[in-house]
Amino acid sequence: MGLLRVMMSPKLQLLALLAFAVAMFFLENQIQKLEESRGKLERAIARHEVREIEQRHTQDGLRERDAAAAAGGEDDLVIIYNRVPKTASTSFTNIAYDLCGRNRYHVLHINTTKNNPVMSIQDQVRFVKNVTEWREMKPAFYHGHVSFLDFTKFGVKRKPIYINVIRDPIERLVSYYYFLRFGDDYRPGLRRRKQGDKKTFDECVSAGGSDCAPEKLWLQIPFFCGHYSECWNVGSQWALDQAKYNLVNEYMLVGVTEELEDFVMMLEAALPRFFKGATDLYKTGKKSHLRKTSEKKPPTKESIAKLQQSAIWKMENEFYEFALEQFQFVRAHAVREKDGELYLLAQNFFYEKIYPKN
Repeated sequence: MGLLRVMMSPKLQLLALLAFAVAMFFLENQIQKLEESRGKLERAIARHEVREIEQRHTQDGLRERDAAAAAGGEDDLVIIYNRVPKTASTSFTNIAYDLCGRNRYHVLHINTTKNNPVMSIQDQVRFVKNVTEWREMKPAFYHGHVSFLDFTKFGVKRKPIYINVIRDPIERLVSYYYFLRFGDDYRPGLRRRKQGDKKTFDECVSAGGSDCAPEKLWLQIPFFCGHYSECWNVGSQWALDQAKYNLVNEYMLVGVTEELEDFVMMLEAALPRFFKGATDLYKTGKKSHLRKTSEKKPPTKESIAKLQQSAIWKMENEFYEFALEQFQFVRAHAVREKDGELYLLAQNFFYEKIYPKN
C-alpha cells in the first residue's frame, strides 16, 4: 500500500480516500438500515406472538364460557321430586310423564326396595353420581319415595332442584289406610297388603289399632328431614326443625295437595323448560286426578279429635301449617285472582343505569 501511495499522484490518493470514505459511509448506512429492519421484524414477530397468545386466551376463555354455559344451562337441569306417599304424587307425576316428550326431557322413577325411603351410604354415592354425571338423561325429572338427600355432602358443585307436595297429615293417613285395603282406580286389580280387612278407619281408631296409631302420622317430617338417624325418631323436635330448614333452604317450591293446581301453575311459570303446558294439561287432561283411593270413608270428628290429642299429630300438623304458610306466601307474590281464575303476574323488575356506556 505504501508503494502504491508512492506511485500514485497526490490527486489520485485524495480521490481514493474519498472513494473509500464514501464506500464506508454507504456500508455503515446499509448496516444501520439492516439493523432497523431487523428491529422492525423482531417487533412485528413479537406483536404477532402476543396476538396469537391473546387469541388463544380468548378462544380458551370462550370455550370455557361455552362449557360453563352448557354445564349451567337449562339442558343440564335436574329436578328431584322425592314424593311423599298419598299426597296426589301420582297425579302430579303423570303430568311430568305426559309433558316429557313435548318438552324434551327424561323422567326416571327411583324404585327403592320395599319403598324404603332411606338409602344405604353406597347407594347414596351411586345415586348422586348418576344424577350429576348421567348426561344422556339430562335434562331429567327424578321421582320416588325417597327422603331428602343433601348433595353438598358429596362434593357436588351444582345441586339438583328439589320440589315436593305435602298434605294435611290426618287426611294423608286416612287415604293411606284405605289404600292398603282397597287400592285405587289406577291399578284396581292389584292385590294390596291389607286386602280383605274391612275395618273402617274409625273402627281402627276406636280399637287403638296399629295402622291408625299416631306414630303412623310421622312421615312428612322425616321425608323432608333426610338421611339422618334422628329424622326417623318419632316425635323428634330436631327432626321437625331440620325439616323446616330444608323446606325453606333446599326446596325451590313445596305445594300442598289441597291446592295442587296452583302448585302446577307456579312450576310452569318458574320452570317452563319442564312444565310448559302443565296447567292446561292439569285442567283438561284425563290423568290430572287419575289416582283415587277406593272405598275411602271420611273419619268422624271423634276419630280426628282423638288423633289430634297426640304430640306427634301436633308436630306433623305444625310442619304442614309451616309449609302451607310458605306456599301461600310464594303464591301471593306470583299470582292474582280475578273472577275466580288465577293469573300469573308479569315480570316486576328491570335493569337500568348500566355502566360503562359503550
